[in-house]
Amino acid sequence: MTEAALVERHGPVLKIINNNPGARNALTFEYNERLVEELNAAAADKSIAAIVLTGAGGFFCAGGDLNILIKRREMDIAGRMEAIAVLNRTICAIRSCPKPVIAAVEGGAAGAGASIALACDLVVAAEDAYFAVSYLKVGLTPDGGATTFLSEFAPRQLVNEILMFGDKITAERLFQLGAVNRLAAKGAAEEVAQGLGERLYQVGPDALASAKRLTALARENDLETQLEVEAKAMAEAQGGAESGEGISAFLEKRKPDFTKFRG
Repeated sequence: MTEAALVERHGPVLKIINNNPGARNALTFEYNERLVEELNAAAADKSIAAIVLTGAGGFFCAGGDLNILIKRREMDIAGRMEAIAVLNRTICAIRSCPKPVIAAVEGGAAGAGASIALACDLVVAAEDAYFAVSYLKVGLTPDGGATTFLSEFAPRQLVNEILMFGDKITAERLFQLGAVNRLAAKGAAEEVAQGLGERLYQVGPDALASAKRLTALARENDLETQLEVEAKAMAEAQGGAESGEGISAFLEKRKPDFTKFRG
């Protein structure tokens, strides 16, 4: 039986591949469960600096499989909610993982596949890749956090356009809007994402995890609250081993070695 997810280790970077190329890597229960499992395991592994998500066969993810979704019409609301919760657990696992998660998008990211890509901390996309949130075209509504992630970088009118018309949005346009961090040549998105992961290996792991957490909290907290949580994180960091190495290296005019804190 074909594995729903392939997991590879490349130095400090863990790569998780959606392995359903015959259906353009449409989401499966097995893939979602394996992805959550691997993200949770990576959280406890200090030798892992970053996780790269990608898809087999040159396509990131087509989202939900309509052949499966049509069968959910036979379920009651509670059953449908339980099925959707599988995707929601995946999204939450990406956002809560203390390690940076990088999407390497080739081909396209559609529907819930776009949600998974935009849930990631960094997005690398091939120049010819596209994103699409086309739920309304089949009478469905957005899920997987799509409305949240789009609203993080686009004004309301543009979010409405993306959702209401469901047209393909080029990686170039999302790069201009700031939702894509790097554009890569066709076929090179994974290589570029790998390079970003390797750079993150040179950063203190605790400081990196703290920065990801603070960025997430900044969208929920008012300024006064955010200043307080930042101050607490900074006070803890100032007494930590990573800042001891970093500040000493600066004063001694040498490069800091944060790899010693990765086990």
